[in-house]
Amino acid sequence: MRKWQSASIAVAAVAVMLTAGCGSQQAQSQSQPAAAQPAGQADAAYGGQDKANGGGYGGADPQGKKAQGKPAGQLMIGDDKKLGSVLTDSEGFTLYRFEKDTAKPPKTNCEGDCAKAWPPVPADDVSSAAGIDPSLLGEVKRADGTQQLTVDGWPMYRYAKDTKPWQIKGEGVGGTWYAASPEGKKASADGADEGGGGEVGAGGGERAALSAFKDEKLGKILRDGKGRTLYRFNKDSAWPMKSNCTGSCLDTWKPAKPVSKDDVEGVNPKLLSKFTRPDGDEQLAIDCWLLYWYTGDEKPGDTNGQGVGGAWFAVSPDGKKVGAEK
Repeated sequence: MRKWQSASIAVAAVAVMLTAGCGSQQAQSQSQPAAAQPAGQADAAYGGQDKANGGGYGGADPQGKKAQGKPAGQLMIGDDKKLGSVLTDSEGFTLYRFEKDTAKPPKTNCEGDCAKAWPPVPADDVSSAAGIDPSLLGEVKRADGTQQLTVDGWPMYRYAKDTKPWQIKGEGVGGTWYAASPEGKKASADGADEGGGGEVGAGGGERAALSAFKDEKLGKILRDGKGRTLYRFNKDSAWPMKSNCTGSCLDTWKPAKPVSKDDVEGVNPKLLSKFTRPDGDEQLAIDCWLLYWYTGDEKPGDTNGQGVGGAWFAVSPDGKKVGAEK
């Protein structure tokens, strides 16, 4: 499957930037280079073992209970080699449709234990990203009076055994459950009786390398192509541009890689630039502030780095730091 497209003693070194306007830049370089990050380490922070301990209508696991009733946020598109484009919520959890439901008119037939294994997706606080037609989004009233999200009339669900982003374990379960496409159709016409058991790619072609997303608590913030929240460091300098995250700091805060200005969404590309660090690696900057992702964010959409040490903050689409210190 494809996956989404991660102060010590120093001496001064000249940094190079492709766009003008950030002033004269000096960057600190370490007396010894930082250790190279092992291949796959960045992706590992988003995974972990599958700890599902249940399944079917009677075996919803704790993750399923947590997911039940949680808004979808900004919908995203994943890419699977067999299924093609697959619809996910803002955290990368696959959305499913139930063949025993109806779309015209919208009606849900998953209640009781069924809804524990297949938590309905609430209709509130949902929006569409590029590649998802907002006119297809709707809602249907459930028996308990709550409103459930529909896509082209089909009620949307998560699956309790999908315990981490980009999984598609619900695909084909019982011959009635299928991952949804961005148009609300079945992402696959034929599914295995026990489900696909795999992972949907975390980087569909429609997913921008840098995007502005609406976070429930922080408002609009920047995320990279893997859905990771991006942060800026108060101890860095924008005028002149300079990084003060060196040495052991880089074990926790990873410099964001530059992106093509044609591969951004909700961000003014004129604000973007790139900075050459002392070790020769290039780093993305917005409005001359260097951007990083946090190894403590375990899954896409996490904002665990917000306010850390009173110095790290999520970033708005115009490069400003977001939220108050914790």
